[in-house]
Amino acid sequence: MEAIIGNLPLVCTLVGLAGVVFAAVMGMSVKAAPAGNERMTEIADAIKAGALAYLYRQMKSMGIVGAIIAVILFFAPHYGKYATMGFVLGAVASFLAGYFGMRVSVIANVRTAEASRNGLNAGLTMAFKGGSVTGMIVASLALTVCAGLYYFLSGQEGITSKEISAAMIALGFGGSLISIFARLGGGIFTKGADVGADLVGKVEAGIPEDDPRNPGVIADNVGDNVGDVAGMGSDIFESYCCNNCCCYGSCRTYIQK
Repeated sequence: MEAIIGNLPLVCTLVGLAGVVFAAVMGMSVKAAPAGNERMTEIADAIKAGALAYLYRQMKSMGIVGAIIAVILFFAPHYGKYATMGFVLGAVASFLAGYFGMRVSVIANVRTAEASRNGLNAGLTMAFKGGSVTGMIVASLALTVCAGLYYFLSGQEGITSKEISAAMIALGFGGSLISIFARLGGGIFTKGADVGADLVGKVEAGIPEDDPRNPGVIADNVGDNVGDVAGMGSDIFESYCCNNCCCYGSCRTYIQK
């Protein structure tokens, strides 16, 4: 027991990695389920293409801003390479948490619709599996990067407690940067598409609501995935990391006093 407590950061890192593996296995099981008929897969592919196009474009914008901040952190006094490492790690992990959650969501949507043909229980089970991947990948990645970064830094010779604190805080800051882009950008996108689809489709063209013949409906569903899934995943990841970093900073300050 004492050995486990002494190596708690390493143990937490391994637990987080195990959660990532579990999420990957769960995601593969969702992908292996039937995807429905040709019309269903056609609509799902259109939503998938739109979601990926949005995220890739958003990634370019976030990458430019993130690179500028990383350079500033690297050359800023009292920060340096360790804080930059934490910032980049937090930003990348936050993006991956939302990205993989969204990819599984796009896959699970059409499979949930197909499973629902076999009853409410089958549809709910498939939807729960898809949602479990997002929940598990967010928590597991957050635990992995927080514990893993601390374990790595604590093993470096000559590093001070201030440098470790700066790196942990920068980790939360990197996650916050991505969550701002993902949550706000995705929310604005989906609301703009939702209102546009209603105005043009129902009011002007007389097309029923959520009719796939309306391009705005496809865009609205794209927004639901990039905003409510990818954005929420990055947002929860950021909250998890920031809470851990704040607890670490409070404990460190208390111990120093």
